[in-house]
Amino acid sequence: MTILRIEHQVPSFDGWKKAFDNDPINRKKSGVRAYRIFRPTNDPNYVIVDLEFDDLSSAEATLASLRNLWKQVEGTVMFNPQTRILDVAEAKKV
Repeated sequence: MTILRIEHQVPSFDGWKKAFDNDPINRKKSGVRAYRIFRPTNDPNYVIVDLEFDDLSSAEATLASLRNLWKQVEGTVMFNPQTRILDVAEAKKV
């Protein structure tokens, strides 16, 4: 499993969430299997998103699509996106 982790500041979580829910990159078609949205307890206007993929190439293609999208919305919907592509080394429910 491959995770594309995205972190950025948002001026308004509600505004960002509305844009996210509009799904401008068509997550399902892009190969996203699941996603999780996190907000630090001490900063409600910071967002961390994990997008889960079956393979690295889908994650890389989605990141390229997101970078194109961010050029249009950076400064209004979100600021200074940071990304990482991660391989899950181990996951266990206890």
